[in-house]
Amino acid sequence: MTELAKIAALDAGTYFHHRSLNTPEFAPHFHRTVYLPELTQQAIDDCDVLIVSCSSPPLLLQAQRDLFAHWLSSGRTLVAMGANQTETWLDGVEWIESPVNFWWWKEPGADSGLRLVAPGHPLFKHISLADATWHQHGSYRVPLGAQSLIDKLGYGSVLYEDTAHWPGRLIVSALDPMYHHGSHFMPAATRFLRGLLPWLREPWRSTPCVDPAAVTTPAASA
Repeated sequence: MTELAKIAALDAGTYFHHRSLNTPEFAPHFHRTVYLPELTQQAIDDCDVLIVSCSSPPLLLQAQRDLFAHWLSSGRTLVAMGANQTETWLDGVEWIESPVNFWWWKEPGADSGLRLVAPGHPLFKHISLADATWHQHGSYRVPLGAQSLIDKLGYGSVLYEDTAHWPGRLIVSALDPMYHHGSHFMPAATRFLRGLLPWLREPWRSTPCVDPAAVTTPAASA
């Protein structure tokens, strides 16, 4: 039987992290939770996946940029959730600012602007586009060789996977499901976590980095 990946998740001490990491449905997926100010390599060394939880203090994350780079270089999976200013502590990540419309669904012909880019990706066996749809605070430019999973029309990606630039796997999201689930609103965010966490536990094998110069730019790039 294939062993499931072990997930470590960072806890910055917020109420929404506490609820997200301790919800009975989700807690069994976490092999370990680590208080962000006390994060060390030793604390997560026996894990395969590291989740940087939504809306963590960027200054604390910036102080750990070497740890995050080492994690990816060691062939493991790093998940950078939304509202973390990921572009300030991970090389090669580029943020695209866009207007935030909290009430788009009340408008005539309501359209979230989100589009599935890679419907055949294994994640979408666990979630649908509706499970990733609430509002967006911005998006990311997709690096050469990476794959957008969900795009924001006219801007960039709100969820992409990059296995081209690291021995490990980088998953970057502009979505903030832990904040919304932990704040007891936005049911789609709960469904997103319900699908994301089991998928992250599925085995993933590190492969050698792809030479970005030899890769066609994904159509998802904005």
